[in-house]
Parts: sequence; structure tokens; C-alpha cells
Amino acid sequence: MNEETRKATEFGADVFGAEAIQKYLSKDAAKKLLSTIQGATPLDPTIAGEVAHGMKTWALDRGATHYTHWFLPLTGSTAEKHDAFLEIKDGEPILSFSGKNLIVGEPDASSFPSGGIRSTFEARGYTAWDPTSPAFIKRHANGATLCIPTAFCAYTGEALDQKTPLLRSMQTLSAAAKRLMKCFGKGDERVTITLGPEQEYFLVDKKFYAERPDLVMTGRTLFGAPSPKHQQLEDHYFGSIRARILNFMEEVEKELWKLGIPAKTRHNEVAPAQFELAPMFEELNLSCDHNMLVMEVLRQVADKNGLVCLLHEKPFAGVNGSGKHNNWSVAYGNTNLLNPGNDPHQNAIFLTTLCAVIEAVDNHADLLRAAVAAAGNDHRLGANEAPPAVISIYLGDQLADVVAQLEKGAPKSSKHAGSMKIGVDTLPPLPKDATDRNRTSPFAFTGNKFEFRAPGSSVSCALPNTILNTVVAEAMNRIAGELEKAGVVGKVEPGKHTAAFHNALQKILQDIVKTHKRVLFNGDGYTADWLAEAAKRGLPNATTTPEALKAFTKKENIAVFEKAGVFTAREMASRHEIAIEDYETKVAIEGNTALEIARTMILPAVRAEYLEVVKAYNETDASDLKIAIGALQGEVTDLGKGLVDLQAAINGLAEAVANKDAAETLAKMGVLRSVADALEKIVSNDRWPLPKYREMLFLY
Repeated sequence: MNEETRKATEFGADVFGAEAIQKYLSKDAAKKLLSTIQGATPLDPTIAGEVAHGMKTWALDRGATHYTHWFLPLTGSTAEKHDAFLEIKDGEPILSFSGKNLIVGEPDASSFPSGGIRSTFEARGYTAWDPTSPAFIKRHANGATLCIPTAFCAYTGEALDQKTPLLRSMQTLSAAAKRLMKCFGKGDERVTITLGPEQEYFLVDKKFYAERPDLVMTGRTLFGAPSPKHQQLEDHYFGSIRARILNFMEEVEKELWKLGIPAKTRHNEVAPAQFELAPMFEELNLSCDHNMLVMEVLRQVADKNGLVCLLHEKPFAGVNGSGKHNNWSVAYGNTNLLNPGNDPHQNAIFLTTLCAVIEAVDNHADLLRAAVAAAGNDHRLGANEAPPAVISIYLGDQLADVVAQLEKGAPKSSKHAGSMKIGVDTLPPLPKDATDRNRTSPFAFTGNKFEFRAPGSSVSCALPNTILNTVVAEAMNRIAGELEKAGVVGKVEPGKHTAAFHNALQKILQDIVKTHKRVLFNGDGYTADWLAEAAKRGLPNATTTPEALKAFTKKENIAVFEKAGVFTAREMASRHEIAIEDYETKVAIEGNTALEIARTMILPAVRAEYLEVVKAYNETDASDLKIAIGALQGEVTDLGKGLVDLQAAINGLAEAVANKDAAETLAKMGVLRSVADALEKIVSNDRWPLPKYREMLFLY
């Protein structure tokens, strides 16, 4: 077997995918299950027993001894409870896995965050099999476990997880897209929402990690003076990958390959010790599950290679942080609705979809900002590598010119001259890559998709896409409703619409551009001028997580999700409560960790340095060797002042932590860090108790 054949054979080997389904199930059961997976039909419950038996047999053949319902609770990570394929029958052990075990599980729900949906004494929570995301095998040193992706709901049916609302939002967007496409005379087709999440991460040597309590406890460095060299030479970006890191990357890709995760791109990122993994596009639900597995595999393989993978959004101050670029698109049948076409009819559909997204993002920028709000991401957004907290859309010069013509609907001497009439030949063909790139834009059109750059590297993709799907569906439904109300839709061949249809559509899209063009911005999102301009335009700018999360409490926003059937009011309230508690808890952990490090590591080191220099000063002063007395006196002064400032900063942070004031805690942590980082530059290297940036960022 050659290498190419071997690789092809191993792809998805640990996934209960189409090949395994057809091998381990009867022809009829396999056909029904594959139809459900492909979104064509609901799950037939009569095949559950056969599917469970076939899945168990396949898993046993792959070395599994246990199974688990794998789900995405509101902790932001994954959860699993392992059960053995073991039952006792007539006093004898047998290996068993029933249809009931496959379809429904009952893990204890009391210890997962619920935001008030469940009380601690109300322990029941149910996992429900999601057949659209295939079961897979997770391997460990002494065995393997069958993992069954599931939704997780309360006894009341309310969602306690990330997957359930995501699936609801996909259904909502699918229905809206079908309604809109019906207006264009399209037949019934399957709607496919796709995602390609680029994953950024840092790697540090495990020995440095173990000596940094802040990294261990919080995922980021709470102290650390800038290294003389960091990313200013821009020599790390796309540079030659070191052998140790390349070995790690190849091992990661082998593990992902077996899990059927199509990792496509690997490269050095901008900051030293920062890297990126980009997958191929997949259907949204599967892509979200796969991204959670990608993060887990990155951490596990790093550990095996003497490294630690840092997924925090800002593990090192002063250099780029890490995001998860959310490349989102939607297709109808085989046609990507965000792909500019070569004919006027397809261009009309493209521009309608584009305008729906523009309307959605402008109307609900606050919700999209709330979707990415987290303690870690607050340190990244608006920094030198991430978009600002102001949500705006980048279209690129060419497409922006088309949209400007659309608004005016009149001849114009520009990149595309001619009267912009929807659906007629004067609308010029649009190239498939009609944009440049703008890394400062939080929401950028990049040819046939939108890249939502604001999500942080550590989060699940589920919530940002749940919100994006829902708000775009709302806009599509409104546009379809306007066309229906105008009485201009019906059964027509593509491209054969009446003038009344074209005129009605033109007016709708022009109104959208006129009303929502404030959200369009092609310039540099990092500048103070843009923030001032955004304020003039009335665009929201929630710079902190607590401020951003208020969007979940607004009545008008709750109404959008209730109408769409994506979140109930209680589910929205629970998300707000959980996110606020998570934020406050993480800030408190950081505050207490900073206090402990400052008190037990930095303060003793500075004190010892101070006393040593004082001793040298006194001995010199008592001797006849006075030449260095001035220099020693300066050191005593600097260290003494630093010691006083350090103790004062510790006391200030201690007070803020005791008051449980998150904003004040962050502010006082900043003061303490500033003092400590200044001292790092003058305390002896062999006495400083923490590995330095120049070590962690370059010695890996």
C-alpha cells in the first residue's frame, strides 16, 4: 500500500461515517440513517436498535471498551461520562449497547451551569443523539472510547448546551433561505450552512509553563516585561517552521485525519511561538464539533511533545493574541448564495443575500459583539492584531462600489459604469474574488463568504454562529415578506422575472443600503479616527464584556430569538447570567493568582535584591573604595522605591479582590503588573522567580 492509499484509507478511520455505516448496518437501515445525516429525512426511530448494535460492533472492532454521550455544556468546553459496554445477564457479563442508550442519556445536570434554568437539587438533564454529527473514537494510552455527539437539555426541554440552539438556528436560516429563494423562482433545495474556523494558538515549553503559576491558573501571563525582541521584525509570520513544532503539527494532523477532520493549512503566526491551523470548510454543526476536537487534540499532542498549547486569547502582553476566524457561508443546493455569479439572475440573488447580511449585522451588531464577549477576548479586541469592538462590515473597494451604485440606481463613472438594474444585463459580472483583505475588520466579505474575525481562540464557534444564523434569517424573512406583499413572486423560470419583480427588489435593496450603510467601512479599524466616526454613525462600541452582554437582556433582542424559536426568554437570561458569572469568576481567579505570585515570589525576590545592594552600599561606604558609591546609591533608591510601590500595589489589588469588584480588580492588576514589570528589568536575572518573555517566546 503506497502512502497516498494509506492516508486515504486512514481518513476518518475513527469515525462512524458513511463507509462504516454501510458496512455495519443493513442496506435499509444504512439508507435511512444516511438520509437523516444528509438532512433529507427525520430520524426513523425504528432503526435505533440496529444502529446501536452496528455502532457498538464497529467501536469494539476499533478497540473501544466504553461509550459516552459527548456534548457541549455551557462551560465553554466539552463533557463526557463514560459507560462500559457491560451488562450482567443470567449472572454472566455481556457486551451490550441498546437503541435507548444510543438515543438518550441522563447525566447529572446539577453541576453544569444553567443560569437559573435548573436548581442544584434538580439534577436531571438529558443528552439526545445528534445523528448529523457522526460518532467517533477517542483514543488514550490504554484503550478507546466511543463518543456520540449529543444535545443536552433540561428535564423541561430547555437547552443547557451550545448545540441545541445552534441546530435550531440552522433550521431557522434554512427555512428563511428557502422562502427567499422561492421568491426567485427556485425549486426546493437543501440549504447548507458552512464554516471554516481558523484556529490560532501558542506553544510554550512545558518546563516554563510549570514555573508560571499565572499560566497554569489563568492561561495568560499576569506579569512579564516586554522582550527587547518580539514581533517587531515580523520575521516569525509564515517563517520556516522549527523541526520540533513541525513534528508536533504532523502528529496533530495524523490524529485529526483519523477523526475525519480535514486540516488544510499550518503556519507560523505573527507573534513568536504563535501558530495557526486552518481546516477545510464543513457543514456548520459538524465544523463546530470538529473545532472543539481540534482544540483538544492540540492540547493533548502538545503535552506528549513536552509542550503546552495555550488557547487563551492573550497569553502574552504586547504581542498578538489569538482568535478563531469564523468563515461563514450559506448555499442553496449547489449554489453558494455569497458567490457572485456570471449572470444577472445569480447576481441579483447574491446582492439580495449580501444586503440581508448587511441589514442583519447593522440591526444586531450588539448581539454579535455579545457573542464574542469573554474575559480573555477583552484583552485582544482592539489590540494590534484583532478587530475593534465596533462591529462593521468590510466589502472591499470593488464590491463597495457596486453597493454604492445599487443605492443610487443611476449611471455612474466608476469601477463599474452603467445603470444598476437588478436582474438585467447592465449589472456587470462580478468576479468571484471581489475583495482584498482587511485584518482590522471584524466582519469582512472575502470572496464567497464572510469572515467574522472577532471570536476568541478559546471559545466554541456555536454561539457566534447561532446568533449570525438567526439575525440573517430575520433579514431574509423580511425581504421575502416585502416581495410577497408586493405581489410580484410566483412560479417563474430563473431569469424570467417580470419588471415589477425587478423594480420591487431594486427598491427593497436600495432601502437596505440607504438605511444600513453606516455599518460599511473599508478603512483601518485600528485608528482613533474610525472610532470617532463610528460614534458619529451611532454604531455601538461595547469595550468590556459586562457592557457587551447587556445585549442579551434587551427585550427587542429576546423577541428576535423567541420568534425564530432559537432561544426562549429564560434561555437568553440564562446565557447572560452564566456569561457574567464566568467573567467575574475568571477575573477573581486572576486577581487572587496575581496577589499570590506578587506576595510569595516577586516581593521576596525584590526584597532580597534590595538587601544585597544595601549591604554592598554599606560595605563600600565603610571602605576606602568610594568610586561606585553613587551607582550603588542609585540602585538602592530604585529598588527601595520599587519595593514601596510593589507593596502599595499589592495592597490596592487585595482591597479590590476583597470587594469582588471585577473592574477595579483589573485596574489594580494593571498597576501591580506595571510596577512588577519595571522591577523585572532591574532585579538580577538569576533571582527573578518567573521565566521571562524572551525565554517562553523563543525557547520552544
